[in-house]
Amino acid sequence: MDEKGQSRISRRYDYLDALRGLALISMILYHGVWDLVYIGNVDWKWFRSDAAFIWQQSICWTFVLLSGFCWMFGRRRLKRGLIVLGAGLLTSLVTWSFTYNERVTFGILTFLGTAMLVMIPLEKVLGKIPAKAGCVLGFALFLITRGINDEYLGFGPAEIIRLPHGWYQKGLFMTFFGFTDEAFYSADYFSVFPWIFLFVTGYFLYRIARDRNLLDKIADVAPRLPFSALGRHSLLIYLLHQPVMYLALVLLGVIKTPG
Repeated sequence: MDEKGQSRISRRYDYLDALRGLALISMILYHGVWDLVYIGNVDWKWFRSDAAFIWQQSICWTFVLLSGFCWMFGRRRLKRGLIVLGAGLLTSLVTWSFTYNERVTFGILTFLGTAMLVMIPLEKVLGKIPAKAGCVLGFALFLITRGINDEYLGFGPAEIIRLPHGWYQKGLFMTFFGFTDEAFYSADYFSVFPWIFLFVTGYFLYRIARDRNLLDKIADVAPRLPFSALGRHSLLIYLLHQPVMYLALVLLGVIKTPG
């Protein structure tokens, strides 16, 4: 590959990493407020409003879409998927051991690692679907299944089909897929359904961009953005940001430790 090709690859990752870096900053701010409200008992009613929910969802959607979009990059997809899944399991282990009341089971990293691994065999089927049709279908399925954790299929709060309650009494196995047991609790919960459909939507968006040569066109005009370094180390930052932030709030006296 020539120098121009190498430069384009570098720049392409640069602006995608910058988008991921912006999402990281938004996530860190959100989790900081979450710690204040739910651990530090700061009374901020706005954080329980629809606007705060939209903020939280914008972070989730960005991470999942970007992960699906970038899945085709690189050849070590199995290794990447296992690393992310392992990081998710480590997060669960740590929170279950040290912060049980705010434990994380089936969090975002567990989902992303699972999706990255599932896509390896699934891409053989998805690769045969036209990119535009796949993108529309994937996003439609995501919207229809958004309520699956609450026992229905529909669009947003509009319920179309009520799912059998018995599907939601099967413990962690069915909860992992989206049929959430009523006894289940997690401070961060991303089930396979509906989120796999948003991940797949990102995959098809990548194919649309690739087929139209948009990635190189954007790289040719995109300026260097200051958040790309954060995006390149997103996994490490995700793993460290909550412990660091929690310790900072303890040192500042905002959060009181037991005893």
